[in-house]
Amino acid sequence: MNYRIEGDNLPVVKCALEAGERIQCEAGAMAWMDDGIQMQTEAGGLGKMFGRAFTGESMFMNNYIANKAGEIVFASKFPGSIRALEITPDKSIVVQKGAYLATFGNVSSEVVFQKKIAGGFFGGEGFLMRKFSGAGLIFLEIDGSAHEYTLAPGERKIIDTGYLAAMDESCTMNVETVKGVANVLFGGEGLFNTVVTGPGKIIIQSMPIANTAAMLRSYIGTSN
Repeated sequence: MNYRIEGDNLPVVKCALEAGERIQCEAGAMAWMDDGIQMQTEAGGLGKMFGRAFTGESMFMNNYIANKAGEIVFASKFPGSIRALEITPDKSIVVQKGAYLATFGNVSSEVVFQKKIAGGFFGGEGFLMRKFSGAGLIFLEIDGSAHEYTLAPGERKIIDTGYLAAMDESCTMNVETVKGVANVLFGGEGLFNTVVTGPGKIIIQSMPIANTAAMLRSYIGTSN
């Protein structure tokens, strides 16, 4: 399978499948495709189905199988970026809800719990996240622009809530309270920050859709 990402800040990923190859995505992610590619919808078992529902994802998955060589295209739901990451048996990826677009190869997913409940309830990335393991490619949709960092062992990155899009499983995530009453009341950054500790790669997104929606709601409220 070959792919290319096009479309600037309204991106799509165009995947060229050979006969017999398949690619998986969530229900509704496919934008267009060539004739000869067949869709098969599956739940993957009750446990996985409800696990995806808890993370805010679709309960069903679509498999697209190429009966002959052809192109299938997946589109991002929000202005931003698409990133392709390689998954290997010794490198799993943990992503926040809404970031998954499609996978190619022998890739499986499962719901993972944050080690500390506070990290999920207040960190903005969600108490439940999804881990992708196996061997293949995962395509992620990033809100806004994507910024990648490779953290050394013990190196920390402090991130405002909602901005963490994905991290290697080798990284750990926690939440810290913003210190100082004045900082909390007047700093405009909220009560908590997400803290990610290496080793591993992280991807930060510049325009979380939840933050954008909140800003738009404030403008709509003032116009009434």
